[in-house]
Amino acid sequence: MAVVNHETKEVTFKIVYCGTPVGGKTTNLQYIHSRIEADQRGDLVSLATSTDRTLFFDFLPINTVVINGYATKFMLYTIPGQVCYNATRQLVLKGVDGIVFVSDSAAERMQENLESLQTLRRNLANNGIVVETLPLVFQYNKRDLADAVPVTYLEYLLNNAAPHRVSFEAAANTGYNVFATQIGRASCRE
Repeated sequence: MAVVNHETKEVTFKIVYCGTPVGGKTTNLQYIHSRIEADQRGDLVSLATSTDRTLFFDFLPINTVVINGYATKFMLYTIPGQVCYNATRQLVLKGVDGIVFVSDSAAERMQENLESLQTLRRNLANNGIVVETLPLVFQYNKRDLADAVPVTYLEYLLNNAAPHRVSFEAAANTGYNVFATQIGRASCRE
């Protein structure tokens, strides 16, 4: 649930990017960071090793519009895709206000996408969060790959439960639909 600070007149939302290892979660945040004016965002913090893209998480704070005198802030996080970091995933998901599930469109990554989504559902449940009540957007990333599976298959595999969620084709490395996914997140309760 969003945090409202009446003293500082700020409303803060926590958005977490989830998905498979090397699926494009960090690339999404890097693209967003590179395109937002410095006075509207903080530094992109990545805790990574030379072999793993994300060891603990990535974090990007964004300041946006003022509504009724309250500044709106979005805290964007990624969680590691690797199974061995499941405890970290659960910790980062505490207090989440919305999810962007970044799936890898490569044919050989379908099982990993499905397992990652199932793990996300379990981790949310372990945190007492009912996934059906949480804003969630699917981003079908890496659509620029030659072996990208059809979107209809991704929809069948990942986005087949009620309520049906908003989804976007994307290529985070070029920025294609990265911001559309963010905007879609705001209207993803169907």
